[in-house]
Amino acid sequence: MTHKFEPTILREYDVRGIVGKTLHKEDAYALGRSYAALAREEGAGRIAVGRDGRLHSPELEGALVDGLTEGGLDVVRVGVGPSPMLYYATATLGVDGGIQVTGSHNPADYNGFKMLLKGRSVFGEEIQQLGRRAAAGEWSDGQGGTSEADVLDAYVDRLVEDFGGQPFRIAWDPGNGAGGLAVEKLVERLPGEHFVINAEIDGTFPSHHPDPTVEANLAQLKALVAAKQCDMGFAFDGDADRIGAVDSTGRVVWGDQILMILAEAVLQDIPGATIIADVKASKTLFDRVEKLGGRPLMWKTGHSLIKSKMKETEAPLAGEMSGHIFFKHRWYGFDDALYASVRLIEAVGRSGKSLTELMDAMPTAVATPEMRFPVDESRKFDVVREVLHRLQAAGADVDDVDGARVTTPDGWWLLRASNTQDVLVGRAEAADQDGLDRLVAQLDGQLAKSGVERTEAAH
Repeated sequence: MTHKFEPTILREYDVRGIVGKTLHKEDAYALGRSYAALAREEGAGRIAVGRDGRLHSPELEGALVDGLTEGGLDVVRVGVGPSPMLYYATATLGVDGGIQVTGSHNPADYNGFKMLLKGRSVFGEEIQQLGRRAAAGEWSDGQGGTSEADVLDAYVDRLVEDFGGQPFRIAWDPGNGAGGLAVEKLVERLPGEHFVINAEIDGTFPSHHPDPTVEANLAQLKALVAAKQCDMGFAFDGDADRIGAVDSTGRVVWGDQILMILAEAVLQDIPGATIIADVKASKTLFDRVEKLGGRPLMWKTGHSLIKSKMKETEAPLAGEMSGHIFFKHRWYGFDDALYASVRLIEAVGRSGKSLTELMDAMPTAVATPEMRFPVDESRKFDVVREVLHRLQAAGADVDDVDGARVTTPDGWWLLRASNTQDVLVGRAEAADQDGLDRLVAQLDGQLAKSGVERTEAAH
């Protein structure tokens, strides 16, 4: 028996596609068989499986479990919840790995699978290998069993186990995603006053698109903060591994700004520690970490890549502009937006200032949003290589850890190829608008030399 996946669903960090078009229940079954074969080669026998609240997640989860058990693995089903709850289950249930059925921050017609095995993320080349196993029918056989474990309360208890924060008035918007029930349970365990909207788990996402890193999706949260005069507000994506935050004025606290506040608290406990951020993060973050006595490390974008680098460097904290925040300090090393919220509440209280005051004190910079523009799949990496070659030949100050990040007296600009879509990603940051305009003109000039025009891609 063999199976061929639609190539576009085998992505860098996970398996993900549009249900009924590029992703079907047969794919879920085949992925289960291929993962089981890989897992058994590594001596694994038992894994945890969870799912988000999308309408097609039960069917996909059922087919996945069939594939896993027929491949010889025992499966512990933990039910509906955020991806970090599945990660927590994987860390605490004595299992060898885990798979979350989730479409993450994508629209309602998407779904997919995030995979862990033997303490690592399964990503990159390993995902391609799973595809090759399926195509060749290189599957294990067996008769695994299934059991169920209710870990939600234990997970929420763990979120606040060592919480040392103060009471605040806080608004919460889980966005009808898989974190809804966990948020309702969490606020019961936190001091202060809490106001929760869109907590009902609904895979059609009736309130707004479940991606808090797009400011338009924070409108309801901002309105709630204003109406209830809250000190801060938090929003989450469809599987609650991305955090969005606003201060008391409704001003967005972006991923690198969240990391800046968290880093100060962590470095007080672990002086000199390495703090990791992705290449899209502001220079002000790296400068701040250095000033606090930490070791800032710029790394490649992508949650799996960040997790691997954290292990390698023993970093206690890392984050991405996309709202993934990773704690090894007092936590397990995985990205968890609910836990990041708890730690941000604690860090703000520890600072002796309000979140709004902390934001007011941050260095001002003018930056573009993340610019995403379509380019043919066959060209996207070549364009970045061409730009890098020209810049290096010209003696530019360029960092090539993930694409090209160019520093000039005005600030910096970035061009990288997305690992998950047929787009190039650009960003620029400067001290003022004139400087930003010059940086964007440099980016456009380099694109033009490679025959690419910057036009905005659909999210």
